[in-house]
Parts: sequence; C-alpha cells; structure tokens
Amino acid sequence: MKRKVLFVATVYRMHVQVFHLPYMKWFQEQGYEVHLCCRNDTPDPDITVPYCDKWMELPFERSPLNKANIRVYRQLKEIIDREDYALIHCNTPVGGVLGRLCARAARRKGTKVVYTAHGFHFFDGAPLKNWLLFYPIERVLSRYTDLLITMNGEDDRRAKTFHARKTAMVNGVGVDLTRFETAVDRDGIRAELGVAQDAPVVITVGEHSARKNHETVLRALALLDGVHVLFCGVGDREEALKAMAQELGMAHRAHFLGFRRDVPQLLAASDLFFFPSLQEGLPVSQMEAMAAGLPCVVSDVRGNADLIRNGEGGFLRKPFDHEGFAEDITLLLSDPALCGRMAQRNKNIMKNYSLDAVLAQMTALYREQLNGKQ
Repeated sequence: MKRKVLFVATVYRMHVQVFHLPYMKWFQEQGYEVHLCCRNDTPDPDITVPYCDKWMELPFERSPLNKANIRVYRQLKEIIDREDYALIHCNTPVGGVLGRLCARAARRKGTKVVYTAHGFHFFDGAPLKNWLLFYPIERVLSRYTDLLITMNGEDDRRAKTFHARKTAMVNGVGVDLTRFETAVDRDGIRAELGVAQDAPVVITVGEHSARKNHETVLRALALLDGVHVLFCGVGDREEALKAMAQELGMAHRAHFLGFRRDVPQLLAASDLFFFPSLQEGLPVSQMEAMAAGLPCVVSDVRGNADLIRNGEGGFLRKPFDHEGFAEDITLLLSDPALCGRMAQRNKNIMKNYSLDAVLAQMTALYREQLNGKQ
C-alpha cells in the first residue's frame, strides 16, 4: 500500500496553485499518494488539481475567528483520523492552525507534521492586535510541529525561540527561472497596453489590499510626469484605487490589468519594479521581478529587505515615504548604467531562489522527516 501525504491550505488558486504543485509532484514521483484539503477559490466547481490523488474541498475561512472554521475543524479531524498519513504539510495561518490541531492524535501515532510560515503575522512593527492574537497561537502550536519552516531572517530567528522539534529557513517557494528566459516583444506588449515605446514604465504585482499599500504607489507616481504604472492583481480596493488615480490626475497613466498569467512578459516590458508593501514573508512578485532583471524600489520590511540591500539591486524606503520613492524612481530612470548593474545583481541572486534550488532544500527536509531523523 502506498504511503500517503496531506497538504492543507486555506485556498487553492491563491495559494496551493501558486506555491505547492512542484512539491506535490515530487511526492507522487517518490511513490506517495497525495491528498489535499483546501477551499476552491476558482470559478470552476469541477477543477482538476494536478499531482493530487484525492482532493477534499473544505470551506476554510481566512479569519481564524470565523465560526465557520469550527465545522472545518471537525471535517478535517475526521479526515486525518481516518487516513494514515506519513506526513502532513500545513500552510497559511488558518490551515496551519486547524491542520496542527487536528493532527495531534495522528502525530502521537507517528505522522510527521510540517508547517510553513510564509510570513508570521507578528513581526517587528506589526500592530499590537497581531501580537496579542497570532503570537501566542503560533507559540503554543509549535509544540505540535515536527518541522517549522520559515522564509526570512526575522521569522527564522523568532521561530528558534518556539518549541518545534526542528526549524529550518528555505529560500522561499522557488521561482521557475525558465519563465524569464524567453525573448519578449517589448514594443508589442507596450502597444497592446497603449503605452508609448519611449515612456517610462513602473510595474507592481499583488492583490489590491491594504497590505500591499498601492495608495503609496499612486502618490509617488503622481509626482513623476509621464511615468506609467502597471497594476497586476485583483482585490476589493481596486475601485477605490482607480478613483484615487482619477483624483490625482493620473488615471491615463495608471493601468489596472487585473489577474494576469503573462507577468514575465509584462515585467520585460517595464523599467523597474515598485513594491511599497507593509508586510511580507518573502515576496514571490519581487523575486520574479529580480529574475526578470528589474531594479526594485521596495519598502524596508521583512522579506523585501532579505532580497534587496539599499543601493544593491534597488532601494529601500519606509512604506509610506512616497516622496522618497519618487526620488529613487527618478534616479533609476535617469541612469541606465546603474539599472544595468542592479539588474545583473538581481539575476545572479535569484539563482539561489530558483525552483530547483528550493526543491532541493525542501526534499532534503521531507526526507529527513520521513526517514525519522531529527
């Protein structure tokens, strides 16, 4: 009989599909039966999940305080108690909480429980409510964790003070560098977007949420005549951002492109990456921009600052310093040689964050857990 593994996460499209399919594929190739528990956040009710032998859709809610998660807890516990999993890999805050709570009995029988923190919600400078809610939860649940994986230096240092049997830091979720090796028709893409060939273009990629701080993007770009900005992403703040662009007199330069599958091509058609987010773990969008050879103007927060040093690969600023960001963008757009040096540095750095490199890190950790070594 095949040994079985379970992946647990809150949602499919915005998490499992983005982060975990290569690792599910690896388990299948090793002869494991791969199960998945998550919510279907796609418009297709009959979606087929690659590299998955059994998908059990559960209605996870993103808020840990949502009462609907009580029912999810019961369903997930029944699944874990019924199946004999060799390893359970929990992801996302709610998936991590419920997965580890439900796996306590299975863990006593030998199941290995892995949790990946893609960015703790408590961090240096985080709101007090985050510390009061999430810090004690993570500290307690670390007692039921065989392997706690982090992705940035700050989280790694904090995780080492918890009670997990083992902690490890990996280089993110892995960037497929082959996606950035194909030649791109830069002029053609700009023509499709309605952007002049010689116009400076800044790009930002991420959900339209308070965390991504897109208001600062607009305030900074409003100070720069003729500079266009591409917004790739969806979210409940999109209409407010469009209204703000109109108020700032730059609606004709702010392009809201929605959810895009051609991000590598859009990056190639841009001049630099702008990312003033308030909170990150280790941002995939920034890593992809670096892989595409773009200088990065980003906020000086955990995750961003693990990838960019001020003046090396880009510039760091406090998240709301829109005037400072505007100065950095102006400098980069006026200095092609500087941009070229930063581009090459970023490409070189990303070799350590490639999908192959991270897959090697993760599979070594999986093997260690499954072989019973600590």
